[in-house]
Amino acid sequence: MDDPTIDVLLVDDEPTVREIVATYLERDGFQVRSASDGEQALQSIATKCPDAIVLDLMLPKISGLEIIDQLRRDQNMVPIIVLSAKGQEHERVAGLELGADDYLPKPASPREVAARVRAVLRRTRPTGPESITFGQFVLNRVARTLHRDGQPLELRPKEFDLLVELASRPGEVMTRADLLREVWGSSPDWQDPGTVTVHIRRIRQIIEQEAANPAHVLTVYGVGYRFEC
Repeated sequence: MDDPTIDVLLVDDEPTVREIVATYLERDGFQVRSASDGEQALQSIATKCPDAIVLDLMLPKISGLEIIDQLRRDQNMVPIIVLSAKGQEHERVAGLELGADDYLPKPASPREVAARVRAVLRRTRPTGPESITFGQFVLNRVARTLHRDGQPLELRPKEFDLLVELASRPGEVMTRADLLREVWGSSPDWQDPGTVTVHIRRIRQIIEQEAANPAHVLTVYGVGYRFEC
């Protein structure tokens, strides 16, 4: 994703963090604006709403949680990636409950921040056909719904993203590292590849008649997974 029109607002009160993360985001082709406190952030958003926000929670004047709450109350659904320091688990959870799209613990790898921005933009700005049909199922990428014979099925957000990634590439073998990168914006260096396995197992329980003998999400032993319509 190297569209120079994609505008990212980086909000952090630490100048070094802003400088380093901005450098990596700009290398990935994003335009970056910065704010050092919550007041500046809201002013910047009011002037021009960015395409994504990387938001520290512990900010002077107005906290990150207050920013998320205000934006979502105003029905502003700009993607937000939260940065939370160790020991702020309750605030991280609160941020996600208020409507943040993703989070990273601090200190965060600037490469991972850039990868997470790309991943969240892929989820919130889907390209390609609106719906994918396979067997008895219709997967709507825009409405983020899955139906079987017209009946809705429940997928957790990451399960949905993973199914979309696989179903968008029928017949293509994807490794767990590929899926970590594309769905989680991560890599085996940062996240346990077993995360993918757990989510695949849950997806199979929902869409496969026989989870042990799947028809759609197939295991390519020693390599990864392949989706078949």
